[in-house]
Amino acid sequence: MKRAFIIHGWDGHPEECWFPWLKKELESKGFTVSVPAMPNTEEPDIEAWVGNLTAQVKEADQDTFFVGHSIGCQTILRYLERLAPDIKVGGIFFVAGWVTLTPAALEEDGAEEVARPWLDTPINLEKARSHTSNIVAIFSDNDPFVPLDDAKIFEEKLGAKIIIEKGLYHINGEAGVTELPSILESF
Repeated sequence: MKRAFIIHGWDGHPEECWFPWLKKELESKGFTVSVPAMPNTEEPDIEAWVGNLTAQVKEADQDTFFVGHSIGCQTILRYLERLAPDIKVGGIFFVAGWVTLTPAALEEDGAEEVARPWLDTPINLEKARSHTSNIVAIFSDNDPFVPLDDAKIFEEKLGAKIIIEKGLYHINGEAGVTELPSILESF
């Protein structure tokens, strides 16, 4: 049975933006889909989020797929780098994922303090990449938080197929994105 885990972003929740739509679409294709509520979304913590994902997945295998939005992408990468080297997963799909942030992303009160550990704690991208050859990363050409240069990092360091959407901002509920056909077409 194919399983998909959709990991929301910072200050997000399972019912926002395109997550319910993707869950329904994947279920119609025979997937079992989990969209877990991540802990303390206003101040996401690396260990708490990776721990929660680990508890949700239990055992990953070739029939396990991951979809992340924003900081959820980092959560997936950090989860993958901790897996045993012989474990392979079916695929990873990143939406508005980041390894750097724009200055605008850090302007809100407390944002830099929350983001700093995620920005400063290295991720072994090579180890994360070793768990699958099926990686897709979707970015928007006008995301106010994620620099488009991050697409190059996802392409070069992870071997991701890159999709650039036009005018979808951070590809979330605030941007009014309730469906994301490019991710479904990538499965």
